[in-house]
Amino acid sequence: MMPTPSQDPAAAFDPLRPRLSRIAYRMLGSVADAEDVVQEAFLRWLGTDRDAVRAPEAFLRRVVMRLCLDQLKSARRRRETYVGPWLPEPVIEADDEGMDDDVTLPLMMALERLSPLERAAFLLHDVFGVGFEEVAETIGREPAACRQLASRARTHIRAARPRFHVPKEHGLQIAAAFFAASRGGDMQQLRSLLATDVIVYADGGGKASAATEPVTGFDNVIELHVFLSRVFAKSMSRIQRYAFIDGLPGFVTIEPGDVVQTTALQIEDGKIAAIYVVRNPDKLRHIGSVH
Repeated sequence: MMPTPSQDPAAAFDPLRPRLSRIAYRMLGSVADAEDVVQEAFLRWLGTDRDAVRAPEAFLRRVVMRLCLDQLKSARRRRETYVGPWLPEPVIEADDEGMDDDVTLPLMMALERLSPLERAAFLLHDVFGVGFEEVAETIGREPAACRQLASRARTHIRAARPRFHVPKEHGLQIAAAFFAASRGGDMQQLRSLLATDVIVYADGGGKASAATEPVTGFDNVIELHVFLSRVFAKSMSRIQRYAFIDGLPGFVTIEPGDVVQTTALQIEDGKIAAIYVVRNPDKLRHIGSVH
């Protein structure tokens, strides 16, 4: 006789794990922290009277969100002393799947500027489709207050919402062209790919070489790549794969010094508007070993 979900807690929890992990990752911007939160939720699930839980998904969603809110308190203190730009840990989409929401990397960075409660209300309601009654129960506020939190969040992050849909194949073609031009020193081709107000964010976290401030503007970004082309002339970076990274086309490389790196490109109106580079080794462990 097969065990019922109440007898086998994993049978009820495991199908919900991917969605719970996405909620935690969207809140925290850290794959490792999200995994820890979801595992803690599972441990609490084990200690719950599961027969009394009428809606396991809603119950576990509340547990995960409350754990995330607690986690953000310490995470925000750590980020105040972070060296250089902070970027979320990159999540690389498998070839045959995509994320079930439109939260791209620029939007995740914008979410960082919200209060934890604004972030929770926006993600639960606008991204994951949770009603305000449940949002209120989850974060301990009245439904009307939750509506205001979500509304304020929308106002703050409106500019970061995706404005241009980039077909997957076209996005990866631009990523391949950018890799070839930037590594091969073809500045004429690179100029044709970049928007006039392009910006580069590089997250080394003080553990890998990276600019400690964003590089802004067409001329400054070209100057940066002229410098990098001299580095690549001596030791070329090695492409590992092209992929969508947090909703943006990009690639994974091994850079000079055997540094693993992800590069994601924000494309607007056919031009690269922003380049997001993660080099901090602590943020790349989940990608696995590459050779």
